Amino acid sequence: MAIKELNHAVLYVSDLDRSVDFYTRVLGFDVVTKEGGFAAFLRAGGSANHHDLGLFAVGKEAPRPHRGEVGLYHLAWEIDTIEDLAETASTLAEANALVGMSDHGVSKSLYGQDPDGIEFEVMWRVPREDWGAAEHRGIVRPLDLEREVLRYGRATAGSRR
Repeated sequence: MAIKELNHAVLYVSDLDRSVDFYTRVLGFDVVTKEGGFAAFLRAGGSANHHDLGLFAVGKEAPRPHRGEVGLYHLAWEIDTIEDLAETASTLAEANALVGMSDHGVSKSLYGQDPDGIEFEVMWRVPREDWGAAEHRGIVRPLDLEREVLRYGRATAGSRR
């Protein structure tokens, strides 16, 4: 088997309308289709996929995910420029959804939570020529986003696979 990439993710959510609002308003997804009050399929801007995110309602009484238990830890979405990352940090903070920021050497990452407490990452991949030794080490440092924007320039595109 030769997996190429993750095509889409599907999440169980407690309140479909609330989750659709969050992912469209805060993260800029577009609604492809909505199936009554039980499912929605969303596409990330610039994606060629039919959908990148599926949301399935399981009811408002459903328990929230518990950090540290078996299951999905988080999803990660990549953006094009360090400026996009800075703008996303502001948007997540305004929505009270920003829960952390990390410098992984090869990427700069924001961590957020949706209304159900499902964690996600929004990351910018550092240009490959700047990876250095970080390519072979699992680095987790505090992210100084302002410093990184100044270092790379607002419109610097990230590395592609």
